[in-house]
Amino acid sequence: MRKIAVINQKGGVGKTTTVVNLAAALARMGQRVLALDIDPQANLSVHLNIDVATAERTIYEVLSGTFSLTDVIQTLPDEGFDMVSSNIDLAGAEIELVSQMGRETILRDAVDALCKSSPDYDFLIIDCPPSLGLLTINSLTAVRELFIPLQVQFFALQGVTKLLEIANLVRSRLNPDLEITGIIPQMFDQRTKLSHEVLEEIHTFFKNTVTNTVVRSNIRLAEAPSHGKSIFRHAPSSFGAADYQALAEEVLNMVPQERVYQMPEIPELPPEPAAEQTQKSEEPPAEGPPSEEPKDKQLEVEETFMKHEV
Repeated sequence: MRKIAVINQKGGVGKTTTVVNLAAALARMGQRVLALDIDPQANLSVHLNIDVATAERTIYEVLSGTFSLTDVIQTLPDEGFDMVSSNIDLAGAEIELVSQMGRETILRDAVDALCKSSPDYDFLIIDCPPSLGLLTINSLTAVRELFIPLQVQFFALQGVTKLLEIANLVRSRLNPDLEITGIIPQMFDQRTKLSHEVLEEIHTFFKNTVTNTVVRSNIRLAEAPSHGKSIFRHAPSSFGAADYQALAEEVLNMVPQERVYQMPEIPELPPEPAAEQTQKSEEPPAEGPPSEEPKDKQLEVEETFMKHEV
């Protein structure tokens, strides 16, 4: 089973739209897909017409240990795939789980148990919250692949550095198999010069990890959640349906090992300019206590991780 987390700490970039329509497209191609909503806002659940106010078996009950994933799976016959819903109770999960041992791997343990009891799934696709807290850390620990939807707009790359930093830490501490295998350009307006320039910058930064499929701006994609349907049921002849069908075909044929984005290592301090080095070599050593060593870069990143660890 391929395990994919769709993540971006910015909201409104197309995470939920991608999860719903990628899952629906893969299901139309004969794949058995499980979509998992781990966002307290429950946008994925609402998009698929789940009554989150009355839902009694959600991902919250899995994280709290009440049920297993198998117990909370819902079948969506109209869409052709299964899902695990969320609700507002999940908002308190990070506080409730903070004192538990192994709190970062609760979801991974649940997914591993699912793989043993229901090995028939081809894809697990997780809709992550727009934050870098404990719920997101659980998602990053449970999967092997990260898909990052990026708006083809001026602020597309703003904040991505922090996301890469956290993903790098999770890989080094909790999940050595974690890799970024899909950067998905979203809301592309082919009429504007800015969209083409930003898309070029995305390709420059992420190189071959960027998908060949670019999801174009399409009003039908924006309408679909209000109807509780995927784009394939709401507007099957739209640009949005064509784009997500192409994306699903690309994902299905994707060889993750050939598309891995090498997450950046901790940078080293730059060497001093030659002129300054020459000047310093001519000066006598200063008296007094030794100068303080530069702060270790790995320590700085660890402190950053702890700030997000709740």
